[in-house]
Amino acid sequence: MVSEIYLTRLLATKGTLQKFVDDLFETVFSTAHRGSALPLAIKYMFDFLDEQADRRQITDPDVRHTWKSNCLPLRFWVNVIKNPQFVFDIHKSSITDACLSVVAQTFMDSCSTSEHRLGKDSPSNKLLYAKDIPNYKSWVERYYRDISKMPSISDQDMDAYLVEQSRLHANEFNTLSALSELYFYISKYKEEILTALDRDGYCRKHKLRHKLEQAINLMSGSS
Repeated sequence: MVSEIYLTRLLATKGTLQKFVDDLFETVFSTAHRGSALPLAIKYMFDFLDEQADRRQITDPDVRHTWKSNCLPLRFWVNVIKNPQFVFDIHKSSITDACLSVVAQTFMDSCSTSEHRLGKDSPSNKLLYAKDIPNYKSWVERYYRDISKMPSISDQDMDAYLVEQSRLHANEFNTLSALSELYFYISKYKEEILTALDRDGYCRKHKLRHKLEQAINLMSGSS
């Protein structure tokens, strides 16, 4: 009896929130209905992943799909959905947190390429959006497909875009802190990064290994 009442309330709550969840997913996974143009960085990054797959002769579309899901929806959007207080000055109650966890889990399931298998023993939060996930998955696939059809972004255009973004947000971030974090990462994977720069033709042409080594020596000498 208790479980039936609980399920009824769950379904009622889902019905109330359904439009907002649909609007969120459609906005995130759309190149047209988003209120603003798709950021150049997303197109550039996805093209880079496709290029890496081509270079390594990876023909499995699920691999490309997973790469793109891991680097944007699952790394960025899930975090924002689960933790709106990171973006907005709001208090997140325990009840709100539980609700957002369900939405975030649905979001993650929508990005998965594996079949969504459920049974009578599956948790209620999984069952709640079971019928919606196939539709959401089609939105994700359409999103990646539409981006792949967009005109490519040249390195020059991307450089200009990054310069402009840096200018617009120059006073919003601590660049020294960001550089420090990058240095710690590079120090940890120094040999792997230098080897990768040696193997890449573009990097060799622009002597990126030498430039990075100079930066590392400068940082290590001042620390």
